[in-house]
Amino acid sequence: MERERAVGVMSALWSVGAGLLLLLLWVRHRGLEAVLVHHRWVFVCFFLMPLSILFDIYYQLRAWAVWRLHSAPRQHAQRVRHIQEQVREWKKEGSKRYMCTGRPGWLTVSLRVGKYKKTHKNIMINLMDVLEVDSERQVVRVEPLVSMGQLTAYLNPMGWTIPVVPELDDLTVGGLIMGTGIESSSHIYGLFQHTCVAYELVLADGSLVRCSPTENSDLFYAVPWSCGTLGFLVAAEIKMIPAKKYVKIHYEPVRGLQKICEKFTEESKKKENSFVEGLLYSLDEAVIMTGVLTDEAEQSKINRIGNYYKPWFFKHVEKYLKADRTGVEYIPSRHYYHRHTRSIFWELQDIIPFGNNPVFRYLFGWMVPPKISLLKLTQGEAIRKLYEQHHVVQDMLVPMKTLEKSIQTFHVDLNVYPIWLCPFILPNNPGMVHPKGNETELYVDIGAYGEPKSKQFEARASMRQMEKFVRSVHGFQMLYADCYMTREEFWDMFDGSLYHKLREQMNCKDAFPEVYDKICKAARH
Repeated sequence: MERERAVGVMSALWSVGAGLLLLLLWVRHRGLEAVLVHHRWVFVCFFLMPLSILFDIYYQLRAWAVWRLHSAPRQHAQRVRHIQEQVREWKKEGSKRYMCTGRPGWLTVSLRVGKYKKTHKNIMINLMDVLEVDSERQVVRVEPLVSMGQLTAYLNPMGWTIPVVPELDDLTVGGLIMGTGIESSSHIYGLFQHTCVAYELVLADGSLVRCSPTENSDLFYAVPWSCGTLGFLVAAEIKMIPAKKYVKIHYEPVRGLQKICEKFTEESKKKENSFVEGLLYSLDEAVIMTGVLTDEAEQSKINRIGNYYKPWFFKHVEKYLKADRTGVEYIPSRHYYHRHTRSIFWELQDIIPFGNNPVFRYLFGWMVPPKISLLKLTQGEAIRKLYEQHHVVQDMLVPMKTLEKSIQTFHVDLNVYPIWLCPFILPNNPGMVHPKGNETELYVDIGAYGEPKSKQFEARASMRQMEKFVRSVHGFQMLYADCYMTREEFWDMFDGSLYHKLREQMNCKDAFPEVYDKICKAARH
C-alpha cells in the first residue's frame, strides 16, 4: 500500500513537472510579452494566484502573531517615532525633495502608476495593525495599512463591525481616508471618512498631531481626499456598530431607465434599509438590492456567497433579471461585506474568461482573486498602455437627482456594463468634497469597470467629456482612477479653500506635492 501511494505521488509530481515544462516551452516559443498580453490568464492562473495565496498566508500569520503577543500598541509609539526621525532627517538634509510614503506603488489598489516614488524622499511607514477596540466609546483605533479584510476578520468575532466596509479585502484604512471609500450602507453613514472620529498625523516639521471635529478641526476636515499631501497618517479612530449574523437581501429586477432611477432613489431614502445597491446590466435593465441586518435566518434561504465554489456575485444577481423574478436570501454578514471581492467586481472576467465556470470554481476558486497589487506589478508596459486606451475603471459621484441623466451620459460616452450604483449621503462639512448648497444631500456613486463598447471611445477625449459633465452637475471623481482635468478644472470640481489654507499654515508646500500634481495625468506627463 505504501509503495503504491509513493508511486502515485511520484506520478503526480512528474505530471505537474511535465506540465510546467510544456508551459515554459510554449511561453518561450510565443514570447513572454505576447503571452502576458494575449493569454494573460495563463500567467495569472499558474503564477499570480499561487503567489497571492502565499501573500495571504504571510499576512494572516503575522496578524495572528501580533494579536497573540499583544505587541501592536507597544510597538506603535516606537514606529511613529521612527517616522518622525525620518522627517526630521529630511529637514536636516535641506528639504530638497518632496516626501511620500515608502510603500511601493504596485502595492496600492489604485491602477495608477505613481512615478513620483522614484523622485521623492521615501518615508518608510510600517503601520499595519489594529491597536485598540474601545467597546464603551464604540470606536476602533487602527494603523493606516490595516485592510478591510483584516479589520472585519478582527472585529466580527467580537460582535462588532464598522458602519461602512468598502468592498475589496485589500483596501486599506489609509487609502480610504486619504482617498475615499463607499459601501451600500453609505446612504445612512456617508463615505468612509464620515465614519472616522479622529486622525493622528506626522506633519512636515516632524510633530505628531491628533485631530477630530473638536480638536484641530480644520485639519480633520482637510485630510480626506488630500492623498497624503498634508502629512503622514499614523492612526485613525473609526466608529463601530454591533455586528449581526446575516444580511437579509431582497433582489428586485427593474426595467426601463426611468423606473430604475425612481425605484433606486426611493429605496435609497429609506433608513430602514441597512444596505442599498443597484447593478445595471444595460441602459434599461437592472437589479435593485436592499438589505437588512438580522440575527435570524430561514435555513433554506441562507446563501454563503463568499465560499470559493459559489458563483460570482454579479452573475448570481443577474439570474434574477434573466428569470424576471424577485427573491430573498440571507447572506452571512462578512460574506456580504466582501461579496464582490472574488471577482474584483467583474474585472476578473476580462483576465480569466472562464473564471465563473463551475469546474474552475470548484478546482481553483480557493485561490481567487489574484492580488491587485501583483497584477499591477506584472502587467508590463504593453498591458498598461492597452488598459489605458481600451479599459476604464472610474467612479463618479453625482447628486441623486441627476441619476437618469448621468446614466445616459455614461451609456453614450462609455457603454460599459454592468454599472455599479451605490447611494450615499453627503453632509455639508468643510473640506474638498461637499454639496453645493448648505444642506446634506443624497448622492450616488456610478462605477464603470470594463472595456467600453462605445464606438467613439478614446481614453483621453472620452474621459475629459465625462469629467466635464460631472463638474456641471456638481459631482466628484474618485481620485484612485485616471484623471485628465487641467489644474483649473480640478479645483473647479473640488473645494480647495481649506486645503490650500492649511498647506500654507503648515509649511506643506516644500514638503508634499499638491494633490493635483500627485494624481492627475496632465500634471504627471
